[in-house]
Order: sequence, then C-alpha cells, then structure tokens
Amino acid sequence: MPVMDTAHIGWSCIGDTTSQKIIFDYFVRVLQTWTIAELKLSNTTYQLEPEALAISPNLLPVGPLMETYQKGSWGQFWQEDFSCLDWLNQQPPHSVIYVAFGSFTVFDPIQFQELALGLELTGKPFLWVVRPGTDNSVSHPYPDEFTGTRGKIVRWAPQQQVLSHPALACFITHCGWNSTLEGVCNGVPCLCWPYFADQFFDKTYICDVWKVGFGFDTDERGIISREEIKMKVEQLVSVENLRARSSKLKEMAMNNIAEGGQSSENFRKFMKWLKE
Repeated sequence: MPVMDTAHIGWSCIGDTTSQKIIFDYFVRVLQTWTIAELKLSNTTYQLEPEALAISPNLLPVGPLMETYQKGSWGQFWQEDFSCLDWLNQQPPHSVIYVAFGSFTVFDPIQFQELALGLELTGKPFLWVVRPGTDNSVSHPYPDEFTGTRGKIVRWAPQQQVLSHPALACFITHCGWNSTLEGVCNGVPCLCWPYFADQFFDKTYICDVWKVGFGFDTDERGIISREEIKMKVEQLVSVENLRARSSKLKEMAMNNIAEGGQSSENFRKFMKWLKE
C-alpha cells in the first residue's frame, strides 16, 4: 500500500483530541467486527488497489458501485439543480472546471475566498457546488472582486451526469471515495483537495499510483492560494497524456462490472456462499 503520512490517519486529522479519541475507538470496534466476518465486500477493484487486496484474501472487490441515475433519487442530501446540465450543454468540450467537495467539507472564509478568486483567475468556465454550510462565516462569503461571470454556482449537482458530460475538463474534488470512483469511472482528471479521513489516502492513489491528477500546495498561511489554483489547473490541462491515462483507467474499472468481469464474478461468488 502507498506510504501515508501519520498526520493523515483517519482519527488524527479532524477535530479536537476528544473527537479524535471517539473516532479512534470507532475504528477499533470496526476492526474487531472485521475479524469475525468470513467474507467482506468492498467497493473497489483489483486494478485500482492490487497490493491492498493481495493481503486481504477474504475481501471481495465488487466495484465500482455506481448509482443508477434517477431524477429525485432518495439518496441525496439536497435537491439537485438540473439547470447546470443545460449550462454545460452550452460550453465547449473539455473546457469546464467542476468543483465539488462532498457533504461535509467546511472552508475557512479566507480559503473560500481564495478558491473563488482562483477560479476566476483560470479564465475558464466553472461549475461550482456551494452547498449550505460550505463556508463557516456569517457574512456573504464571496469576495467583492469576485464576479463569477464565467461560471455557474449551484447548491447541489447531479454529479454522475455532470462528470459524464463532454464539457468537463477536470474535477476539483475533496477525494471522498465515492467522488473518486465517479471521477475514475468517467475518465475525468482530478485536482485533489482532501479534507479528512481516507481522502488523503485517496489523493495518494490519484496522484502517485494511478497518475490521473495533481494535488495542491499550501502557502505559508496554510492556504491554497488563488495563484496556486490557477497554476495547477493550467498544469493539468496541459499534460496531453493525462486524459488518455484517465480514459484507460475508466475502461479497466468499468470492465469489472460487465458480465464476466471480476467484480461481477465476485458478487456471484458471494451470492453462492450465502445460499450454501
């Protein structure tokens, strides 16, 4: 498995010491239960994590598990804004930066403003998901100099449909596993902005193992600056073979759930085991 900074272990990178202790105890209980199970199912594939799966013979990868899209599906936290799809239809192919940070990420107000100004600096169209509570300030979060004329901002997006849209150039993501798989399965290069838990580990896979994206660097304030955002977007879209690698990874991942694929066969194996 890739080397991981101990500061990024799941129970170490969020909250105060009390919260970290609660999370650590939860991990312990999970692992104690893990030892009891004869077989385990996992939303991954052999091609994505061969070394990790090699040390867990009773772990059956059955991924990638992708939501079958249904308008108004019950699994959403907020109502999806489908107007963004009409907006995407008006953008050139491989031109749009999609920015979404999942259900839990909260930004420092300064960082939120740097992100807004960084998106403007790129000069590219952007689709930005700003859900309620994304910014923890009490005032209007956008800086005065932010116009947003090149972009569209929504509270929640139908992410599967967005990531599969031909207008997409890249995905600025918090690297949650669901979003990571959705990016992989749509062949979209990623710019990684992890927040907590497994997201740092997922970033390592995206950037160092699969090589389908880049990470951001912070400045002396611990902030990802507007200039850094502009630079990394330009760097990502300029690497010619990055989209080709992303497309190849997509093909490998999706072949697993096709009839006769490894994930499909693993699920059949699991169902047979249940019946026995």
